[in-house]
Amino acid sequence: MPTQMRSEFGVQETHGILWRSENRVHVNSRGLGWASMYASMQTEAPYADRYSAVDDHLIIVHRDGPVAVTRRLGKNQTRRVIAPGGLFILPGGMDFGVELEGELNTLHIYLRKYIVEEVAREFGSGPPAEIVPGLGSQDLFVEQLAMGVQEALSDEDAASSIYIDHLAYALAARLLRKHSSVAHSVSLPQGGFTQRQLQRATDYMAANLGQSLTLADLARISGLSPSHFARRFKLTTGVAPHQYLMQMRVDCAKRLLRERMPISEIALECGFSHQEHMTRIFRRFVGMTPAIYRRSVHG
Repeated sequence: MPTQMRSEFGVQETHGILWRSENRVHVNSRGLGWASMYASMQTEAPYADRYSAVDDHLIIVHRDGPVAVTRRLGKNQTRRVIAPGGLFILPGGMDFGVELEGELNTLHIYLRKYIVEEVAREFGSGPPAEIVPGLGSQDLFVEQLAMGVQEALSDEDAASSIYIDHLAYALAARLLRKHSSVAHSVSLPQGGFTQRQLQRATDYMAANLGQSLTLADLARISGLSPSHFARRFKLTTGVAPHQYLMQMRVDCAKRLLRERMPISEIALECGFSHQEHMTRIFRRFVGMTPAIYRRSVHG
């Protein structure tokens, strides 16, 4: 059976910016069961403060602007006017000070340290990789991944653990390749699955469709790390694991809709959180609702 749900990443593990009383939080990942990252969208009021280190890495995406930000690391101080899409990157384990000079809409993503360390080990031998602080840098790929996180915060269909884990490992790889002490000198292992590895993974998905699966569950079955599993799976199948799993759930629903089982029971049997969730996904994949599909196959 799948592993027990890992502890949810909570706001109490962040620096404290997110619970400042003057900030207006619009949506966050509390209660979504995300263990590999914590995310929050908010409007931040101007402020100046210092914060003690936390273990995990912080990525802040500026969703509007431009706005001036001053960052203090030890005795070093840097002030930049940051355009929309600009990044504030802070490695885990680092105290810092910050001054925000204007109101700003942001997306905060806290990424688990162990995920970055796991991906770094896959890069092979060489000096230990350390994430480098960033202030105002632009990275379209990080923005794209952050957009996926943002959508998952507001869309139940995209908030599954396996999808969030996929985004977390992709963010870790990008930080190491473009925002670390070993940037541009690392390469990821190449190659897809053997037929046996792919069969074991897809058989496991099929046997546990009704469960909340994570990348760690699937990777363990294949004898790989989660990031290596996700990369090899997409190379072999052409789609990410969460997309493949969703298609399997839709196929499961199509089979059961040929029977007389209530649609609400079919939703749970196939791994959807409830009937409305299945209806949205089913319409997206099939082009019609489950009820209309059932009528079409029964004439």
